[in-house]
Amino acid sequence: MKKIFPLLAIAAFIFGCASVAVTGRKQLNLVSNAEILPMAATQYQEVLQKGPISADEQNTAMIKRVGGRIQTAVEQYLTQNGRASDLEGFQWEFNLIDDPQTVNAWCMPGGKVAFYTAILPICKDENGVAIVMGHEVAHAIANHGRERMSQGMAQNLGLSVLSVALGQNPTGTSQLFMQAVGMGSNLGMLKFSRSHESEADHMGLIFMALAGYDPQTAPSFWERMAALGGEKPPEFLSTHPADETRIRDLKGWMPEAMKYYKK
Repeated sequence: MKKIFPLLAIAAFIFGCASVAVTGRKQLNLVSNAEILPMAATQYQEVLQKGPISADEQNTAMIKRVGGRIQTAVEQYLTQNGRASDLEGFQWEFNLIDDPQTVNAWCMPGGKVAFYTAILPICKDENGVAIVMGHEVAHAIANHGRERMSQGMAQNLGLSVLSVALGQNPTGTSQLFMQAVGMGSNLGMLKFSRSHESEADHMGLIFMALAGYDPQTAPSFWERMAALGGEKPPEFLSTHPADETRIRDLKGWMPEAMKYYKK
């Protein structure tokens, strides 16, 4: 008990200091970008090596174009709101993986984005890609992976310093990292919590609007995604909020998002 109390005290102090951009939610933060981003970059390269990277030049260019616009919008927003330090260590990448079965996309800490070709028909167009891109980038900007790793370190490893965790339990810490950033067995993606998914919906709506994409198209995109569900929802929808809740929330955030949208 004596060993746990100092950890909780430290965690409580950091929890009071860290907050999420856009939403302002307080979060636990025991891991720095300097610690987690190199791990994310290494894992991202492993994913790309196993690929295969799509040879479709047109769709690849679209992914990079949308990603670049959202990157610029996010960087400008954070800088204007005194949060440029949130992007410390970010090295953005946007890649399209040739996989006709996996309806998915994700963004690792540090802005490492991957889209799978199977999600493109549901996106339909560049605006649809922006909906997904904004949502996934929001996970990275909100530090959801870092937050989950912090929670896991405190709960499972009983440690509050990543370097100590790596030294004392490298296997457990590596597994915890994979879970925290959403990487599962065989490089399949595990899902964030419903609260994180809702927060990414909210922030993603703002980010796509800032990048010049119409946020009013978001509800219809999620309706298309939901229509794929059936008895077994696609990986991209696992643990996401209920369809009705998501659509209602998106419509509730729409007036805020529209303030940032300029055609």
